[in-house]
Amino acid sequence: MKSNKKNNYSLTDVAKMRRQPTFATMVKPIGSACNLDCNYCYYRDKSEIYAGLMPRMSEQLLEEYIKQYLQGASQQQITFCWHGGEPLLAGIPFYRKAVELQQKYCGDKIIENTLQTNGVLLSDEWCGFFKENNFLIGLSLDGPQDIHDAFRRDCGGAPTFAKVVKAAEKMAASGVEYNLLATVNKRSEGRGAEVYRFLGTLGNYMQFLPVVEYVRTRENEGKRPLIVSPDEEDAVEAPWSVSSKTYGEFMCDVFDEWVKYDVGYRFVQLFDATLANWCGVQPGVCSFCETCGDGLVVEHNGDVYSCDHFVYPEYRLGNIMEKSIQQMYTSSEQQAFGRDKREALPIECKRCSYYFLCRGECPKHRFDYAKNGEPYKNVLCEGYKKFFIHTDPYMRQMKTLIERGEPASKIMQWKRE
Repeated sequence: MKSNKKNNYSLTDVAKMRRQPTFATMVKPIGSACNLDCNYCYYRDKSEIYAGLMPRMSEQLLEEYIKQYLQGASQQQITFCWHGGEPLLAGIPFYRKAVELQQKYCGDKIIENTLQTNGVLLSDEWCGFFKENNFLIGLSLDGPQDIHDAFRRDCGGAPTFAKVVKAAEKMAASGVEYNLLATVNKRSEGRGAEVYRFLGTLGNYMQFLPVVEYVRTRENEGKRPLIVSPDEEDAVEAPWSVSSKTYGEFMCDVFDEWVKYDVGYRFVQLFDATLANWCGVQPGVCSFCETCGDGLVVEHNGDVYSCDHFVYPEYRLGNIMEKSIQQMYTSSEQQAFGRDKREALPIECKRCSYYFLCRGECPKHRFDYAKNGEPYKNVLCEGYKKFFIHTDPYMRQMKTLIERGEPASKIMQWKRE
């Protein structure tokens, strides 16, 4: 998504350009290499950019990345987000070395580590390492077995549900902090409350990510369709994509369960971000911010891209062995990328009464058209609007409670009354 519109600088933009660089990174130490072959994985095919080669990040690159990130980002608390592919394939010694290097270069900065895993390789040894080093783990689990195993199978086609549930149980028993990440796909439609209740048996922190993708069939048979841009001539909507309407209904059903029983006890990322925007504070999720571009992706070979969802040649900013991460973040290309999140939106979106909540959501979903023909409208607009309308009275009341200095959990009593 590159806008042809003229960039207008807001006061926030100017303040951002004048302050010390504050940014985050997501690092892919093994690139897109993975032990699973999930149908909807938008990252699985990124190895094609590197001629099919995805070696583990070298120790030299690891040290250079850690040093540059710690020295280049000005914030006091630095979060390292280890991602993939499947980052556990890098092995425990790799992460032990990473922790050692973090201590070498951190100075007086506070270090946090997060890691996203499919859980299949998680062992007692991994749990011990995560607990010892205070890693926060994201575990991918789509819901009950028939939903999860529909699209999340290993490279041999075998189901993975039982192994992932066992991973959650291991982390709970070991005292490892973790949250659950569930995609909302075609199989999830109409089952929001059920999925929420199931995930609640395994954890109290949840994210629900909509899956909307386009594919084209490969020339060589036997391989899953290639996920491509919807702009490609022969692209068709993937059969696992959720519709906008049913995504909105799914999240409304989850909210109805949460607002009756679990406010202050269980936490759902979308609900937290929505309430934050109602209260006029940063939502903590880039997709619901006015601009983006503050989260760079560092690949296994040191290449840096504008965003995890835009790992394409045209969004490559450079390599950490050629210039620093800070230089790439402050480049005119990256700053324009961040502002395009706001500037590219159709006027219809900016005039919407719920724009302050969604901010157009993530640019990766902006391939619909406004009523006047303007491009870059979010394809999930109908669903998000349904959710915002449905939750409006509850969010207003929780905002009032917070302004009074009372806990938002009192909304449950208000709901019953």
